[in-house]
Amino acid sequence: MDNLTLIENAAPSATADWLAEHLSAAFASTDGPVTITVPGGSTPFPIMEQLVRPDLDWSRLVVWPGDDRVVPEDHAASNTGKLRALFEPAGAEVATLTVMEKVPPFALCWLGMGADGHIASLFPNTDPQVDAPQKIVRLTPDPLPPEAPFDRISLTIPALLDSGQILFTLGGSADKRAVFEAAAKGENDLPVARLLRAATQPVTCFI
Repeated sequence: MDNLTLIENAAPSATADWLAEHLSAAFASTDGPVTITVPGGSTPFPIMEQLVRPDLDWSRLVVWPGDDRVVPEDHAASNTGKLRALFEPAGAEVATLTVMEKVPPFALCWLGMGADGHIASLFPNTDPQVDAPQKIVRLTPDPLPPEAPFDRISLTIPALLDSGQILFTLGGSADKRAVFEAAAKGENDLPVARLLRAATQPVTCFI
């Protein structure tokens, strides 16, 4: 992939600095709001905690969850609730992910990836397509992850691809790195491989 950059052994603070630099550039490129989509899970939130600092114009940022568990926002498993707690005190807006929402283009699509190659909540069993007609879907992972046994709501591959650039954070996992690198080489057909194959914008992966 000519549009892929791999960055190794980056601390959360380095990833946060990268994000801050790219958000600053996005703010400078427009007078209006800047919309991004971000992942849930254990890897991104330490990065977000270091990202949320006073030197960015958070009032112009709109944050969309890339996916969420179908639980109330005050539930411990809710990505949206955690995002609100982090970003709204800084002044950013956090969108609610529902199938009724009209999905905008994103300045930045930030993704994690599971060891099974899923992105957002597009698990292999859901057979996500790059030409899916919907931008948001409700689905049931199979098998259900034991740590989060809930139905999901997720942006689809077309919604994720409608972005200026794509960022992956893999959290230093050797297993995830192997899956991701195989996907980038076209050696599997997992959800992450389908997205990477269709991506024409810059893709950066913090391994």
